[in-house]
Parts: sequence; structure tokens; C-alpha cells
Amino acid sequence: MSNIAGKAYAMNVVTPLRRGQMVITRLIHWLAGTWLFRSKLLGLQTLSLIHYAGWAVLPRNRWPRLDNEQPREQLHYNYYLFFSNFNGSWEQYVDSFSSAIPAGLDLMWLGNVGYPKSVPRNPFHAYIEHNQIWTDHYYSAYPLAASNDVKAACRLMPDLLTLADSAGRLSAEEFGRRYRGLLASHQDDLGLVAESPVVSLAHKAVAERRRREQDAEDAQ
Repeated sequence: MSNIAGKAYAMNVVTPLRRGQMVITRLIHWLAGTWLFRSKLLGLQTLSLIHYAGWAVLPRNRWPRLDNEQPREQLHYNYYLFFSNFNGSWEQYVDSFSSAIPAGLDLMWLGNVGYPKSVPRNPFHAYIEHNQIWTDHYYSAYPLAASNDVKAACRLMPDLLTLADSAGRLSAEEFGRRYRGLLASHQDDLGLVAESPVVSLAHKAVAERRRREQDAEDAQ
């Protein structure tokens, strides 16, 4: 599945902006970095499954062209791009997102054509699924590492490098003492980096059904 690289899933959602909304959306982006609106997005920090999430405005007259021979896009709308990398299933992520920052989502997608609000969830699920663009290529440098694994490695690395730099000057006894101390102080950062377990039998069944459907389409 091209949306998935190891434990990470790449989501790209492109939605049309209502006429005149682009200026308002850019203003919202600016306000989101101020104390006035920052609290509406703080819930993102509680979602440890997220590697990255962001929004960007795509003006209709600035879509890329591969060369000068390619006709310019004739678009009726400006567009809005939401892009995110996360761990877990699509359903888990969208549910967590709407639970953690419902007001923030409604603010960021304000003025998008057809946006139903983040609550109730079923219309929000349908909106995201309808506007999601499939990821043709997705690369992860650490495919078996979840976002928490990456954070744990960042916490461990400075102390590990310090120990490695001093190893040549330490006696075997002193090195052993410091090494055991390192393990004790970072025991919560030494998880196993491995394949993810099955989310649920229902999720596995849905994934298998979608795989069979995709295989059938490819065979046609």
C-alpha cells in the first residue's frame, strides 16, 4: 500500500476553498501562532501517534507545470492541503484528531467547500475520505519506528554519545558502572523497534478486503 511505509501512514487531503476564503485562511494561519488561537491546536501535542501535521494554501494560478508545453490548469477554486504522517490505522487517527482538537479543525477548515465540521464523526470521516489524495510514493528512513520510538531515540542519543566518547578513558569497572546507569535512567526509552501488531481482527479483515478489491482492479 503506497500510503504506508512501515509503521507510518501518509495522509494528503486536498479541499476546495470558497471564493474569497484564501485571505481569511491565511489570516487564520497567522492567528494560530498567537496566544489568541494557539490553544485551539494544543491538543495536537497530546497525540503521540503523529509524526507531523500541517496545512497549506494552494493558489489556483500557481499549480506546478512539468514543462512549458503542459497547459496551465484552469481551476475554479483555490485549494487547501492538509498533510500528515502518523502511526496506527486511518480510523484511529481521524477519530483521535476530531476528539483532541474539534474546535481547531473547524477553525482550520473554515470556509472549505462541503466541510461538515469535525463532530459528529461520520460526516467528518466521509469528508476526509472523499478528499484524500492517494500517496503514489512514500519513503520512511526508519520504517519500523513509531513517533514515540523516534522521540525515545532523541532522548537517549546525547547520553549514549557522551558515554561512547569517554569509553576509551574509562576503566572496565567505571565503564560498566556508567553503562548500567545509562540503562537504568533510559529504561523507558529502550523499546523494541519491530513490526506493529494487528490493530484488530476487524481492521485486518477490512485491510484484506481492500487488498482483494485492489487486486481485482489491477487485473482488469
